[in-house]
Amino acid sequence: MNGPKRLIASLLVVCMTGASLPMQASAAIVGTQEAAAPAASAERDRVIGFLSREEVRKSIEAQGVDPREAIDRVQAMSDEEVQQLAGRIDQLPAGGDILGVLFTIFIVLLVTDILGLTKVFPFTRSVR
Repeated sequence: MNGPKRLIASLLVVCMTGASLPMQASAAIVGTQEAAAPAASAERDRVIGFLSREEVRKSIEAQGVDPREAIDRVQAMSDEEVQQLAGRIDQLPAGGDILGVLFTIFIVLLVTDILGLTKVFPFTRSVR
């Protein structure tokens, strides 16, 4: 019975001694360009994905530009230029032009005013 306890105690001493030894770690200075490279690559892929969308490609072709050439130019851009372009894409309105939406709302309210359902515009006269 004394034998297994000694064996376990010896194993615990070895394990605890091994766990308390300092681990060696290495570190190096990473430059900004190296740290930002994966993000720039993701931005480049996002811009290329945007240019590959069907409606964007049709719009580019309507303006007389070959979509493949546009993608090649994006590939040739610097990381900073790609990030600027991606930022501009993010600022584009989703789903269309805001003026079109406002004009549609104006027409709907005008028609409902004329029909007498609402009274938003004072210059309309209801048919009721």
